[in-house]
Amino acid sequence: MDEKTPLIIKPTSRTSNARLYLAVFSAVLGNFNFGYSLVFPSPVIPQLKNSDNPQLRMDTEQIAWFGSIFTLGAAAGGLGAMLLNDLIGRKLSIMVSAVPSTVGYIVMGGAQATWMLHLGRFLTGIAGGMTAASIPVYISEISHPKVRGALGSCPQITAVFGALSLYALGLVVPWQWLAVVGEIPALLMLLLLCFMPDSPRYLIICGKQKQAREALEFLRGSDSDFMTEFNRIELSISSQGKIRWSDLTTPFYYKPILISIVMRFLQQMTGITPILVYLEPIFHKTDVFLEPKYDAALVGAIRLLSVVIAASLMDKAGRKALLYTSGFLMFLATLTMNMYSHTTPCPSGNLTGTMLPTDVIAQQGEAAFNPITLIPLISTMVFIFGYAMGWGPITWLLMSEILPLGARGVASGLCVGVSWLTAFVLSHVFIHVVETYGLFVPFLFFSVVCVVNIIFTAVCVPETRNRSLEEIENYFRTGRSFTIIDT
Repeated sequence: MDEKTPLIIKPTSRTSNARLYLAVFSAVLGNFNFGYSLVFPSPVIPQLKNSDNPQLRMDTEQIAWFGSIFTLGAAAGGLGAMLLNDLIGRKLSIMVSAVPSTVGYIVMGGAQATWMLHLGRFLTGIAGGMTAASIPVYISEISHPKVRGALGSCPQITAVFGALSLYALGLVVPWQWLAVVGEIPALLMLLLLCFMPDSPRYLIICGKQKQAREALEFLRGSDSDFMTEFNRIELSISSQGKIRWSDLTTPFYYKPILISIVMRFLQQMTGITPILVYLEPIFHKTDVFLEPKYDAALVGAIRLLSVVIAASLMDKAGRKALLYTSGFLMFLATLTMNMYSHTTPCPSGNLTGTMLPTDVIAQQGEAAFNPITLIPLISTMVFIFGYAMGWGPITWLLMSEILPLGARGVASGLCVGVSWLTAFVLSHVFIHVVETYGLFVPFLFFSVVCVVNIIFTAVCVPETRNRSLEEIENYFRTGRSFTIIDT
């Protein structure tokens, strides 16, 4: 290079993710609370069976309601979020969920009768449904394609961490204090979100272009090329226009909506909710060697490990590969549980814990360790590992990715409503089916569902790895291509 030739340094555009990560962390505290609330009955049911207050002791039907009414509240919360997401925005919808969550835990912490426990569970369910419908949408709309897969799995990771925290605390903390601890994550979420921006896409829809640019600059950094992204988002939104009922008959709308609804339905049909809610009672029923509360904590740790692995692979292996792996592992686990519970004698007593684990151990005395009792523990760990690698986080992520922006708020609430109504039916019926026919009947059903999930993934689910939300919308608009052709 000639010495007289001036050296020209071109400015570089660099995206900073620090504030984006902070915004995601603030939001997913709601999922931590969701995971904590979902499995709340698992360590609480055995404690209530020995409660000094006769008003808090539950029979089989009351425990069935205690375990399942959360999902009924979640369905109501999801349907409520269907309206709130587009009415007040994604961020405010998440913040509003802190109200029923906090009130619900206050009611349960001071409960003096079973109806107060049921009411508290229903209120925390409403909060869970609202966060389940709003947080994935918020995260997908504020993230860029390079990190959207990993960040999209964060709701599942924090939900799993919330459940693990509940299992761990349940080893040493009385159930009333478990309710008190449940108030903390929602209040912290409420505080942090006050300083975070709303979704730029939602702000553009509302005609708030200036706030949308400021939000995108906050999330990407002032040194990034955020204006190019802003212009592409604005162009995509302006080309859609206002959604009409007649638009729902076009493939651009009904295909992604149907895929999302069916995926959320099939996710619950695997039996994940009743298995998590009644984890300790299931281990008691299958005569595992360790105390069920320790088995539950161990399964919770495995679940956390698996979602972390899934998050690291989400943008490398792709969504469909993880869904296939997840479905196959769940199939093997549920089929093994079916064969074990059908051929191995289980202890007498019902699933609700009439015979406490300590009573079983006292009756066993110094009985020799039987290796076959490890089968239900290992099978459950494999099931949870498989679910948390694919059908747990990816169904939430895909829902937020493939739903068209114009219908995303309403459709996500509808998906959550369908999901939790399904979970309510399964959770409520599960106890009665087990006590009538045994564990092998529901686990046989769950194994069949896992096969259906694999087939559905192969036929209907698109691969969205490394695609922007605008490219995914273009895929459903054209029916053949992710590539956007500038005109």
